[in-house]
Amino acid sequence: MLHDETSPLHIKTVDRFNQEKLYIQLTRIFIEEIKSGRWGLNQKIPSESTLCEQFSVSKITVRQAINNLVSDGYLMKLQGKGTFVTSMLPVVGLAMRTRFTEEMFGEEVKSEKELLTKGIVDPPEEIKAYLRTTEMIYRYLCRRMVNGKPAYLDESYIPYHMLPDIENVDIVHTSLFSLLQESARLKIFKMIQTVEILNVDEESAHHLDVEAGVPALAVHRLLLSSDNIPVGYTRFIGRSDRYKFQTEFERIR
Repeated sequence: MLHDETSPLHIKTVDRFNQEKLYIQLTRIFIEEIKSGRWGLNQKIPSESTLCEQFSVSKITVRQAINNLVSDGYLMKLQGKGTFVTSMLPVVGLAMRTRFTEEMFGEEVKSEKELLTKGIVDPPEEIKAYLRTTEMIYRYLCRRMVNGKPAYLDESYIPYHMLPDIENVDIVHTSLFSLLQESARLKIFKMIQTVEILNVDEESAHHLDVEAGVPALAVHRLLLSSDNIPVGYTRFIGRSDRYKFQTEFERIR
């Protein structure tokens, strides 16, 4: 007897007694659906509601699993149309890792991050243009101290609706990227990074203990979802005498 390919008859289910998180189990099951051909190349996969019903899990769990496969290149979200299978294999390429060395080549260097301000703001027009939203925007401003001296500022803007319970997020002990990737309504799929030299404004100069107008290194990062929706924007502004920028590329898979 024929049956609907999206029916649960041939699909494994999640094991609620397994210590492994449900979305990780679901990710593995979805990969099996793709590799078996039951979710064919260029085919639209079942809706989130359908998958929630099939596996008796929440939409958040289904969304996390789908976002994992979007990040790995198996799936692609098309706004207003659904999610489609784009590859039978994961993406192979280069992973980029960036670090801000802040004179950290010596063992006795002490580094601390402190929160300066946070809250809803009316940001500059350039930030609104980056985030492509007219809704409320939340701003964090942190400072990295190295051996008790300011090294760089970490300024981040997030659409308020993107990160639930944003006021209670611990931005000091967790990176913005990790927070958004774990908790944001959309998962980060790509990042556009720009590096420039700019003259610091009065607020930045005050926090960096320099004169306003002096040149500083600025690194801008726009974080985007798989369907090109801005998830957040962050920039680092650092003193050139205490701050270095290093990028590493590593082959993945």
